[in-house]
Amino acid sequence: MAYREDFQPAVYIMANRRNGTLYIGVTSNLPQRAWQHREGIGQGFAAGYGCKLLAWYEWHDDIELAILREKQLKAGSRKRKLALIETLNPAWRDLYGDIAV
Repeated sequence: MAYREDFQPAVYIMANRRNGTLYIGVTSNLPQRAWQHREGIGQGFAAGYGCKLLAWYEWHDDIELAILREKQLKAGSRKRKLALIETLNPAWRDLYGDIAV
């Protein structure tokens, strides 16, 4: 999961802790959006639950495909979401350092 460029569509999962509250989002600028979550900017769901850990992300070539993937993930079970994170990030390491510039 390497950093690609500033305006690269991505789907991501933020968490407040391992196996904790999950937030799934889509963005065209993952480094900026993850930073906003970490800083608590905004008053939405993620901020309310302290979802500041970037647990998983997936780059996309097209924003429409990223939005479809976000909807697919949101419609899936919590068990599936946790399995996705555990498969690609079993230590639940904060991946923000991998993408921050």
